[in-house]
Amino acid sequence: MDEVLSRLVDKAWATYLDTPENTRCLIALGGIPGSGKTTLSARLTASLNARHAATSPPGTPGVAVFLPMDGFHYARAQLDAMPDPATAHARRGAEFTFDGTAFLRLVQRLNEPLTDTTPTVFAPSFDHALKDPKEDDIAVERTHRIVVLEGNYLLLDKHPWSLASCHFSLKIFVSVAPQLARARLVARHLAAGLCSTPAEADQRAVENDLPNGKEIVRLLIKDVDDVVESCEDDGWAG
Repeated sequence: MDEVLSRLVDKAWATYLDTPENTRCLIALGGIPGSGKTTLSARLTASLNARHAATSPPGTPGVAVFLPMDGFHYARAQLDAMPDPATAHARRGAEFTFDGTAFLRLVQRLNEPLTDTTPTVFAPSFDHALKDPKEDDIAVERTHRIVVLEGNYLLLDKHPWSLASCHFSLKIFVSVAPQLARARLVARHLAAGLCSTPAEADQRAVENDLPNGKEIVRLLIKDVDDVVESCEDDGWAG
């Protein structure tokens, strides 16, 4: 996978260099659950910062920041207030359990022209221990000229996600075979304590994650810039 990562770093860096100095370069990685997009996004961010450090004076702040969309899960209290709370909790992770409008507002803020007085933009993260978002936990500084965004629905051709995608400088879709995604999801659910047995974890993958994945593929935007295939179970090389 190191060849894929290296190619994406080159492509992302070239996109950044073509971005006006008063504008952030927003790079979006979408994909189905279990595709490996989170690991790839984090390593892409680290690689971009390493390349920037190699060409900058010592002590220069990092140029890239990683911003997953997990923080835009609706909180459990918000799921409780939905018309069908039981289904909302059972399907947590489906598109309707995310606050796409809040995500769009964040992307629009990140796309505003940069000035000497541009303030830090704060985004939510997701606290897996509390199983709820943690507000203002990710800082996007004025010096962060590259924002690597990652999530299931970033490249969805559906309102409001499609409005956000118009602001992305580079759109990458991470593809994966359903069976490989299924195996990864089972392991993930067990490790996170969401399920107590492999059978329960597999049921969650089959009844929630993989149907979400089919929807993501079906509604994928047409103007994706690059598609990469996740095919190794040891992740993306760093």
